[in-house]
Parts: sequence; C-alpha cells; structure tokens
Amino acid sequence: MTEPLNPGSHTAEVELQIDHVTIVNSAEATATVRCILGPVRRGARFDHIRDSAEAIALELTQILAYFGRSVDELDPVHTALVTLRGTGVQLLTSAAPHSGWQAIRGTNPPP
Repeated sequence: MTEPLNPGSHTAEVELQIDHVTIVNSAEATATVRCILGPVRRGARFDHIRDSAEAIALELTQILAYFGRSVDELDPVHTALVTLRGTGVQLLTSAAPHSGWQAIRGTNPPP
C-alpha cells in the first residue's frame, strides 16, 4: 500500500518503470510500463524521472492491459501499454542493458 505524500491527504505517490517508449509527437508518448508503486490510476500526473534533475509534467491518459483492454488503474507488478501526454515526453527512454529501466514518479488524481 502506498503512503500519502501529505499526512491527512488522500494523494498517493505512484511510480511506473518504463520498458519501451514510442514518442508519438512532442506532447505524447506511448510506453510499455510496469507498475512499481501504486495502483496507478488513469489521470495520474508524473512530475519527475527517478535519478534525474529534469522536470516533466505528464498525465497518464490511457491504460491498456490484459490483452489490450482499457482499464482505469494498474496494480503493482502488472504491465500495460500507457499513453502519457504533456511536457517532457522527449526525456523518456526505453530500457537498455547499459542504462537499465527508467522510472517516473508522480501522484494519482483525487478520488
């Protein structure tokens, strides 16, 4: 279970690990991801890449899991194809043997 960022708040920190990313345009990318901290819900906003000083402002707009079925949330250890929109998609990278997996962190939308 995730811990609130602010005590008394219902906002929970979430994290996705990126396996493969495809940049669609300057404001949109699709990525095969694994949920590391969550569950991650549609509408989650990601504001930083773990181990990076670069700022991002991405919203998770779609989750396709379980053989391409659209779902509203992704539980930890599960994988899915997601769509991310916003600023910083060009900073996302696919996993590689020398660099490992990139992870993005953020928060879910309010319930």
